[in-house]
Amino acid sequence: MKQFLAGLLLAVAAVHGVAAPACSQFVPGAEFPVLGNARMAPKTRLLCYSDFAVLHSGITHGPLWSAERLTRERLDAAKAQVRTNKFYEEPALPAGEGATLADYKRSGFDRGHMSPAGDRWNPEAMAESFTLANIVPQDRDNNQHLWARIESSVRKIAVKNGEVFVVTGPLFAGGQLRAIGATHVIVPTQLFKLVYVPSAGKAFALVVDNTATNRYDVKTVHELESMSGIRFPGIPESLKDQRIGGLRGV
Repeated sequence: MKQFLAGLLLAVAAVHGVAAPACSQFVPGAEFPVLGNARMAPKTRLLCYSDFAVLHSGITHGPLWSAERLTRERLDAAKAQVRTNKFYEEPALPAGEGATLADYKRSGFDRGHMSPAGDRWNPEAMAESFTLANIVPQDRDNNQHLWARIESSVRKIAVKNGEVFVVTGPLFAGGQLRAIGATHVIVPTQLFKLVYVPSAGKAFALVVDNTATNRYDVKTVHELESMSGIRFPGIPESLKDQRIGGLRGV
């Protein structure tokens, strides 16, 4: 099943002028996350950008995960970038699979980045981060406060250690899921951020409810794999049961 799904992701890849394997620098060991839910696979498309990669779902009309590799040098360059705030509909997606700008209008939700604009190190990458393929409906307070602090903490970890791999995405729990807009973009019930620090031999996940909350839960990689139905083969199995005490100690 792993080989089938991985092959399917590459076969249906929607690519921005590069071959799909060019995305592999954003995931540890050049191994993409693997969906465990085969029903989601037919409408998934791998989107390769200059500074991150997205697995987009035509069912949820948003990303299932967004992967990036952060380095000390690129984050230093990112400090000089100006946030564009120019959100756009993803042209690489077939009609009806992607979210539209109108879906978010008066929805009550922020357009929440999965790979953050604050991580982008040049104008091209900054502009690309505002594709709606990299965006989920996110609670406004959550996005502007707790989630922003988590993103900042992950950047500090990357600067301290030189390099980290990050995979961010939505979780959909329960039978009654909310949707917004005419496209019916599904609203996540939770958000996750998986962080792998190769030089420190550490891997962990953070999970937050998509609400106005000040709480995040630290999960092991195996726990996140169980919750999300996504496996992360590029992270050593020996690290997948590791639990950290909190972000400040990494």
